[in-house]
Amino acid sequence: MEKRDSTLYFQEEKPSVLETLRGILAKKGAGTQAELRDELEKVGLEVTQSTISRVLRKLGAVKSFAENGATSYQLPLNPLVTTSVDSSITDLILDIKSNENLIVIHTSPGSASLIARHLDRLSSKEVLGTLAGDDTVFVAPSSIRNITGVTTFLRRLFGFTKEN
Repeated sequence: MEKRDSTLYFQEEKPSVLETLRGILAKKGAGTQAELRDELEKVGLEVTQSTISRVLRKLGAVKSFAENGATSYQLPLNPLVTTSVDSSITDLILDIKSNENLIVIHTSPGSASLIARHLDRLSSKEVLGTLAGDDTVFVAPSSIRNITGVTTFLRRLFGFTKEN
């Protein structure tokens, strides 16, 4: 298989992979990303695991656990597509801090991916990307020259008024 830049590959295939993955998850779901990759290959789409991860995140898909311990990727019942932040989301933010390179958002346990997904869907020119753990979101600003401005933007967005 020809090696291509993954960003370019994702942009070329995004609509087809996105819609196909949405259909797979809506109809039957899958327990692993390898299963999703196999399903995509059945319809002629060859993608990497990292592409599947990005598309799952874009779709807001969540990994859930059945009583028997089996995992399954599922689409959210109520996708988050707002540009303002609901007070229930802002209640999940415990602290927002920054240094010269990075902004860190501390959340309630289990809430970091929800906050990161909201930031990613905003498509703000100020935020390059996010990385979420269980209760911490790392926010990479587009430029470290404006880290104070981006931190202020995030604090206002989430209605967070406590000082660093």
